[in-house]
Amino acid sequence: MEIVELPPSPEHSPVDLEEQEDGQEDEEPEKKTPYQKLLSTMSKCTPHAEEESSEDEEEILSKEVSDEAEEESNYDEEDVKELEELANREAENGDWKYQNDAKEEELVDKGQELEFSLDTNFLNRKEQCEAGNFTQEENSKDMFQQHLYTELTEEEVQKIISGSKSKTQTTLPRMGTLLCTTFLEKFGHVDLQKDRNLPVFHPFLKTSWKDLNQLSDPKETPEEISPLQLELLTLMASYKDLCYSETCPLKLGPQVRSAYCLHVLNHVLRANSQVLLHNAQGRERKTKSTVECQEEHRDQGLTRPKVLILLPFRSGALQVVHILLSLLETKGKKIVVSNKKKFKEEFGEDADEKPPNLHRPDDYHAIFAGNVDDHFRIGVSIVRNNMRLYAPFYSSDIIIASPLGLRTILGAEGEKKRDFDFLSSIELLVVDQADVFLMQNWEHLLHVLKHINLQPLDSHGVDFSRVRMWNLNNWARHYRQTLVFSSIQDPQINNILTKHCSNYRGQIASKNLPKTGSICQVLVQLPHVFQMFSSESFIDHDARFRFFVDKVLPQYKDSVISHTLVYIPSYFDYIRLRNYMKKEGMSFTSICEYSSKSEISRARHFFLKGDKQFLLFTERFHFYKRYTIKGIQNLIFYGLPSFPHFYSEVCNMLAEGGPGGAASWTCTALYSRYDAHKLTAITGGQRAGQMLHLNKTVHLFITGEDKTL
Repeated sequence: MEIVELPPSPEHSPVDLEEQEDGQEDEEPEKKTPYQKLLSTMSKCTPHAEEESSEDEEEILSKEVSDEAEEESNYDEEDVKELEELANREAENGDWKYQNDAKEEELVDKGQELEFSLDTNFLNRKEQCEAGNFTQEENSKDMFQQHLYTELTEEEVQKIISGSKSKTQTTLPRMGTLLCTTFLEKFGHVDLQKDRNLPVFHPFLKTSWKDLNQLSDPKETPEEISPLQLELLTLMASYKDLCYSETCPLKLGPQVRSAYCLHVLNHVLRANSQVLLHNAQGRERKTKSTVECQEEHRDQGLTRPKVLILLPFRSGALQVVHILLSLLETKGKKIVVSNKKKFKEEFGEDADEKPPNLHRPDDYHAIFAGNVDDHFRIGVSIVRNNMRLYAPFYSSDIIIASPLGLRTILGAEGEKKRDFDFLSSIELLVVDQADVFLMQNWEHLLHVLKHINLQPLDSHGVDFSRVRMWNLNNWARHYRQTLVFSSIQDPQINNILTKHCSNYRGQIASKNLPKTGSICQVLVQLPHVFQMFSSESFIDHDARFRFFVDKVLPQYKDSVISHTLVYIPSYFDYIRLRNYMKKEGMSFTSICEYSSKSEISRARHFFLKGDKQFLLFTERFHFYKRYTIKGIQNLIFYGLPSFPHFYSEVCNMLAEGGPGGAASWTCTALYSRYDAHKLTAITGGQRAGQMLHLNKTVHLFITGEDKTL
């Protein structure tokens, strides 16, 4: 496929592909970290001394988004009012859910609390021998021990906070190109081609980890562990942060989920075994007639939860728990699982609520299979190979939740009822299906990230003599490993690592460029005109709006040109365009993710019959519904789709009939230099590079012919 350059539109200066990823969030250095200050902080009477009138959490979110947009664009008053109405409606739903969840979490079984408590459990003689043999086998390659028991200096922490770093690039056979970022030289580049060290597994997992796929999903995945899983386990074992952006929900998704579940379970079992071993050793010392003066083992955080797994839907949480159970139940050994029936009822799919067999793409069925409720949270504790579901957060080892489920607990500044201390000692964070979070409320995820590894406001009964010094120094965020999995590359997803992670061991991110792009999947004969506009930032909504109104829309206002669908990725841009068309008296209808069934039916009917000239169509509506819109003759992509296959799906809708023929079809797509990831996924790496760096700002592709111009 070649590029034919048409006459240029407004001038632009080319910029490198990686510019959109630059810019790190400034953080204030930690100047005071004394042990006495921590104790005095925790002894304060209440975390909320002042009572202020608090807004609903969604109103605060709406204000944050509005403030951000005002820096780059000026929304009309009508736009802001509509956003506030939407925020109020969502806030009311959130309050209702919060009340119901609060009632469910009040149930605490004191017997289970004792049974699964790390303070009251000890290893018996046999278990101590196994643990002793296990620790003797550990060597310099055991990154679990090295990572948690490395003591950073004040100078090293300040260097991490300053943001100075070095970057190197490496390649693995299955994962491809990886970008390695290092903050401290002594924990710098590792030759992944040579040093492929798998984790040192807990005795429970030593013999079963190779059967990972057979245990977790024997029907859908191969029995032997895959090369991708081996590479993932190697990278995760290094305790560096990892962002892998090729987790396709169809094939790779289940493999990736099984791999990180194995890593999570191994981390929890090893951490808990250390605590129980030290409990037993401490008890033995106390029973001796002469008590030896020995230093206490520092093996815990300020709170018990070690792992946080963020998922978009309950169905994902169900799969994670099933994988954890399958890894524990090996060789016919059954484990005790508390509250299993309740978990299946609340996280499983109700047979009566199963949707009909709809004709949808395979990725749609993979994403929305099972229970798709996006408001949930559950604590899981694991002691001696037994599992407790619905454990209170402060008695949990693993917290599995959606960002919305945690947001209703975390609350916002000024609210009376809020709690985030249980996130203070998270050692391992997993963000699974990060691309789906883009289609929910991204602000909820950012809100959760901002509340991880903060200094707790209460002691919660912790034994400070057992707490690691880096937890006491409020350096936990520099020891937290973050794993991010997505099916797409997106600047907002990349910023999770660049702005919200500061692991002293560094970061690894996949950087593979597609060769062809999703435009090659367009089957209809269609000219695609890509127009580049000038933009000063990633969130410059005003520049896009002005270019669309001044340069693009006038070409389609003629009454002869009808059946024009405008694809809009952002809901806020959708509101702005809709209100603009109302003021201009244009003939249009609209569909968004909040439209009712009757509104959707009317809009599709008016558009098909030609009663309305334009149809405004949001990306989230397409993500959640995948309806086929009939009657399209002209396509305008106000912004490039977040998911590259959405581009070909929408373009192929032109073949679904309607007035006119293929000879009159058109497609126009707007992009800026900050859309490099999306453009690359649609047109391919080589073409995207030319389109971003050449002086020409208009590029033409023609699909559906044997020879493409």
